[in-house]
Amino acid sequence: MQVNKLTDLDVRGKKVFIRADLNVPQDEAGNITEDTRIRASIPSIRYCLDNGAAVMLTSHLGRPTEGTVGPDDTLAPVAVRLGQLLDKPVRLIQDWVDGGFEVKPGEVVLLENCRCNKGEKKDNEELAKKMAALCDIYVNDAFGTAHRAEATTHGIARFAPVACAGILMGAEIDALSKALHSPARPLVAIVGGAKVSTKLTILKTLAEKVDQLIVGGGIANTFLLAAGKRIGESLAEPEMVREAQQVMDLMKARGAEVPLPVDVVVADEVSALARANRIPVDEVGAHDRILDFGPKSSARLADIIAHAGTVVWNGPVGVFEYAQFAGGTKMMASAIAHSEAFSIAGGGDTLAAIAKFDIAQDVGYISTGGGAFLEFLEGKTLPAIAALEQRYTA
Repeated sequence: MQVNKLTDLDVRGKKVFIRADLNVPQDEAGNITEDTRIRASIPSIRYCLDNGAAVMLTSHLGRPTEGTVGPDDTLAPVAVRLGQLLDKPVRLIQDWVDGGFEVKPGEVVLLENCRCNKGEKKDNEELAKKMAALCDIYVNDAFGTAHRAEATTHGIARFAPVACAGILMGAEIDALSKALHSPARPLVAIVGGAKVSTKLTILKTLAEKVDQLIVGGGIANTFLLAAGKRIGESLAEPEMVREAQQVMDLMKARGAEVPLPVDVVVADEVSALARANRIPVDEVGAHDRILDFGPKSSARLADIIAHAGTVVWNGPVGVFEYAQFAGGTKMMASAIAHSEAFSIAGGGDTLAAIAKFDIAQDVGYISTGGGAFLEFLEGKTLPAIAALEQRYTA
């Protein structure tokens, strides 16, 4: 994927419009409870400020009603946090689409919640043209919204004088391309989660590319059913057994493999007080629930990861929130941390596991986009990236 990169452009004296992803969680009083996304946007903002650009920044926040800015929709708390991180005041501009405000070189302003503008979600062309007229350079640094065609992620990129990827977006594109288009082999994919149905397209796409496809959670239980194993009362989708078998057949035909667990951790309930039992997979009882991989299976996965050239990770293999069912995910996380393979990880549960087992510094690249990361893995074209590709100038 070829796109213009912010760091290759001369921004001095230019008006730069940055679409960031500042959609951060807040408590009932409006206080920001976790600011990772704001911190991730800082490098592009700083690059522009340090090189003498006038910076306009916007983002969505929550799920506002278009046409109004309610008390829960305002980016005011984000402006305060940005000011603290940048060590300079950040003005919040209301009603900005038609211009009428001034931004000087070396200054940054925050444009109020873009999803409050009528036509934003429908990628309205008139709105996009108005926003494009505000700037000399448009920067998309919001990979988390790249799978949506909206006025600030897609439309404006068509009409701005110059359109490019920000530092964060550029890093996402490079990392995903490296992992899926030109990977070091063996290529190992880990796909965990509750349902095969929600990740079937990803599983089928990966089955055509990867050397080993590790499945975990409820997905693994459905694959065990397809392999003729008893799973008791475990979370699974019996109606997806045929699809799971197709994925395994596809892998087998290529000389690749879906390594299923040979031992598992079971309990009769999912709770912090549940008693965990480690048993061979062939001994799962009628009322057992499979909640994690057993030690032999976990060790086998760790060995596969240790010999990998590239690892793509989306989802845990067990109910890692509870200590007695965290062993499989913990061992897998440790294997990724110690592997020399290029690793890329994404998805909410995956990020939670990375934080819990404290391996962030040992993962090659952590994707900031949940839905966008999954759609990229599915092989889908992401509208925001496609718009940047169309504006590429060699």
